[in-house]
Amino acid sequence: MSKSTTDDPGPLLGAADIRELAAALGVRPTKQRGQNFVIDANTVRRIVRTAEVRPDDVVVEIGPGLGSLTLGLLEAADRVTAVEIDEVLAAALPDTVAARMPDRADRFALVHSDAMHVTELPGPAPTALVANLPYNVAVPVLLHMLATFPTIDRTLVMVQSEVADRLAARPGNKVYGVPSVKANWYAEVKRAGAIGRNVFWPAPNVDSGLVSLVRREKPIETTASRDEVFAVVDAAFAQRRKTLRAALSGWAGSAPAAEAALVAAGISPQARGEALTVKEFARIAEHKGPGGAPGIRQSRGERTSGGEQA
Repeated sequence: MSKSTTDDPGPLLGAADIRELAAALGVRPTKQRGQNFVIDANTVRRIVRTAEVRPDDVVVEIGPGLGSLTLGLLEAADRVTAVEIDEVLAAALPDTVAARMPDRADRFALVHSDAMHVTELPGPAPTALVANLPYNVAVPVLLHMLATFPTIDRTLVMVQSEVADRLAARPGNKVYGVPSVKANWYAEVKRAGAIGRNVFWPAPNVDSGLVSLVRREKPIETTASRDEVFAVVDAAFAQRRKTLRAALSGWAGSAPAAEAALVAAGISPQARGEALTVKEFARIAEHKGPGGAPGIRQSRGERTSGGEQA
């Protein structure tokens, strides 16, 4: 298989390799699945470095496509498990790994599935998540993986720049919202760089950004379950221009009940959701009693874990 003549990518895939593979497989990137393949080996290695992938890491990758990032991860990690929904791409990837990195092929596993439906992975538990996430499903996939695999300690995802801004936003920022709060439930989140359009094929119409998420050493301390906290978050941002007293009236059962819960939580009823931290949303969730009246829940520190919504 030919390699790029300029800036030889070694075992990684260059632009010529990507196009050659795609042609051989009859693959045409689809907007429906948000397929934009990385064609620059230097960008791949930059992503792997930024993710701080270690030799003992078990990395899970979502949407490996033709294998650009997969090969870069295999260079640095102990094992890589890739989750691919596309049948043609999933079938071809093991062969690509075997051809480009035969000595690492036994360290690679493929799961042919929709990442949103994955609840278990083969081999050792994943310690890191590194992915070029399809723009149209980036947030729900990220939250699902963080919820489903608590052993994932470090995450680095490449997403649309606008999505990166939302994920990493802090309270008070105009783009701070549901993704910001829910990601922060699991991890410390920050922007980790920008990626230009010319390293993709086809080139997207938007810029991309890297987001780093390091899982919290200690979960948010609250007596409310994750589902209960996320219900408050969803309600607060469904009508983000309204005060919390008004926005949470449906959640609490009435505006007076919402106000009572907010006061009990030590939060102004006139505040808006965009001003609150995840810990403050958790405090509000703790004070929703039967029928919407504020109440005291079980002893602090007991936590349950429910399902996940984006």
